[in-house]
Amino acid sequence: MTRTRSQCIGLVLFSLVVSVIGGCGQQPLEEVETETPVSVTTEEALLGDIRGVVHATGIVNPAPGADLVVVAPESARILEIPKAAGDPVKRGDLLVRFEIPTSAADVQRQQAEIARAEALLDNANAARTRARDLFERGIAARKEVEDADRAVADAGAAIAQARASLGAAETVAARAVVRATFDGIIAKRQHNPGDLVEATASDPVLRVIDPRRLEIVAAVPLADVTRIQIGAAAHLTSTPEDGETIGLKVLTRPAAVDAGTATTPVRLSFSAPANLPTGTPVQLDIDAEQHKGVVLVPSVAVVREGDQTGVFVASGGKAERRPVTLGLNDATRVEIVSGVKAGEQVIVDGQAGLPDGAAISTGEGGAAPESDSDGAAEKDDAK
Repeated sequence: MTRTRSQCIGLVLFSLVVSVIGGCGQQPLEEVETETPVSVTTEEALLGDIRGVVHATGIVNPAPGADLVVVAPESARILEIPKAAGDPVKRGDLLVRFEIPTSAADVQRQQAEIARAEALLDNANAARTRARDLFERGIAARKEVEDADRAVADAGAAIAQARASLGAAETVAARAVVRATFDGIIAKRQHNPGDLVEATASDPVLRVIDPRRLEIVAAVPLADVTRIQIGAAAHLTSTPEDGETIGLKVLTRPAAVDAGTATTPVRLSFSAPANLPTGTPVQLDIDAEQHKGVVLVPSVAVVREGDQTGVFVASGGKAERRPVTLGLNDATRVEIVSGVKAGEQVIVDGQAGLPDGAAISTGEGGAAPESDSDGAAEKDDAK
């Protein structure tokens, strides 16, 4: 059957009206908002004691008296140097023998001066004996005897002076031989036999240290100097490969600080011999002040955004962001001065990027602990 154009248009319009009426008779779809809880881990904020630490860097050095740097007493040539770097030495062992021509000549000159003074004394004694004999016989005057006595005294003084000069010359000559003053190890050797050396600290021959007597000179920030007390315990944070903890103790604090410096030196001793080479750079923590009975949370619970510091507290199945004021901290815990109370559950894992008020679950999908106020409200509703 053939339909006209007007009949086709009417049929289409009828179909549209029927579909609209049918749609109006159906119930609209309900929109449901859902929020998936974020799985987190919590720990309880506890009351406890905490000790602050001062982080510093330092250098391992020989203790006073455990370091010997051999320098020529004057310009000289090295005749003998039997020890090499790394060799052990005993107290009294020969370290260096110098050839110092001037000192040897000075010893010989003073020995000759003593011989001359002794000869003068012998002559003076003989002259005094003759003068006294002549005086007793009435031939010589008393003045001649007095002059003879004076000559004997002068000759005796000359001998004493020559002997003193000889002792000084021998002391200088003895410096041509240098021996170890303690048991130790040759840390460095910078010259060989036959070398010409100068009597300056910038031209040392060798260095001996006692590895059993070492200490650390730590560079402590000026702001932390007042927090350190003599006798305070410390330990190395850069430990050897075996993981052994190396204990330290503060020996001295600086009596004065150089203007314009950012750090100041603090000396620390080892509690036991340490197998560390001299000059080793180390990291260390020094015990500082202690706070007792304060609120403590794990350090990982603290979140920082810009200059703001906060902690997320689990409350009522939600994550509540609390701004906090921090106090002391050690390797694992931090003191909360304000913002969190003891007994509250703080989030220690899963808080990264967590928005304030987000739904959370703890453990294996368990709900976060409810606050006391929420629990009381639920009880009232049940009644």
